[in-house]
Amino acid sequence: MTRTEVDRAEAGQGGAGRRGGAGRWDTGFGSWRAGLGRVFRVVLRPGPWKRGPVLVVLALLLGLLMLLHGEITDYGGLGSLVETFLPWFGLFVPVLLAGALWRRSASAVVALVLPVTVWLSLFGGLLGDRSRSGGDLVVAGHNVGADNSDPVGTARDLVASGADVLGLEEITPQARPVYEKALAKAYPYHTVLGTVGLWSRLPLSDVRPVDTEMDAGPLGDSKPAAAKLPYNRALRATVATERGPLAVYVAHLGSVRVMPRSGFWTGSRDRNAKALAKAVAAEANGRMVLLGDLNGTTDDRAFVGLTSRLRSVQDAAGDGFGFTWPATFPVARIDQILVRGVEPESSWVLPPTGSDHRPVAAAISW
Repeated sequence: MTRTEVDRAEAGQGGAGRRGGAGRWDTGFGSWRAGLGRVFRVVLRPGPWKRGPVLVVLALLLGLLMLLHGEITDYGGLGSLVETFLPWFGLFVPVLLAGALWRRSASAVVALVLPVTVWLSLFGGLLGDRSRSGGDLVVAGHNVGADNSDPVGTARDLVASGADVLGLEEITPQARPVYEKALAKAYPYHTVLGTVGLWSRLPLSDVRPVDTEMDAGPLGDSKPAAAKLPYNRALRATVATERGPLAVYVAHLGSVRVMPRSGFWTGSRDRNAKALAKAVAAEANGRMVLLGDLNGTTDDRAFVGLTSRLRSVQDAAGDGFGFTWPATFPVARIDQILVRGVEPESSWVLPPTGSDHRPVAAAISW
């Protein structure tokens, strides 16, 4: 081999060695770069605590809405509307939970602790049966419905309830004689003033209408009592019990409407509620019962004047929420029995009648 050939061979071997070294360096750098990329992808990948930010926000808003419902503006009746259906906001919790599990969002699941805690603090006490046995008197109330096609059957069902004192609302002039006849045997004492009436197994006295300001303004104030009586919607009477006199009120407050322009309209009902609260505050008898279709739940801010002085028998001694309206599928308890100076032992909702409301009853003692 000539010198030139040797030099070429050595050069080829050296070149191969240098190329091999460069290849190994290139391979090491590429592996390091790929590993770094994997690290960045893991770090930047949405983990269980980063997933579902929208669900987190919705869960927190739901909890705050229920917690601060009293701070919601009542413009357009919004506050009253929310409070009327407040228990049903709890149905959003399982919906959000399903979304959190589907997204595998740990933060959304944790955020749901707030609405669950708030809902349980507001309504958890209503989930069980709080009733007790016994009672000195059974009272019942029912909006019999102006469009009731079977007043005789309704009266028969009410007698079967075993109530000692029965308050009825929305009695029409046509249906009044039907109820008076059908209830006469079971209830020898009764009074009807306008569209509300009271039937009792025990003597009644001091019966009078209660002005709930159905007529607003100077024109209404100028009307004589006799002119207002046909559409009177509240009364007060004293029931003579073995334990002493009991003041009983029967009331039917103004209706509420969802209006396209003005929202949830509660004007007449709120005015009636304030007037009724004044009458209750002025009641001299320490023992009293209010039977009525209030067209609102006791969570509604419009009834603070009443609920601050009276107890709900359903809250104290009922089983569940005791929804009463609409009768076919009740979603709200707007038919109330509120008491003062007596002890609620049990409270229940009676089966539907021909009315769009369900009757309510309670056993009380003192």
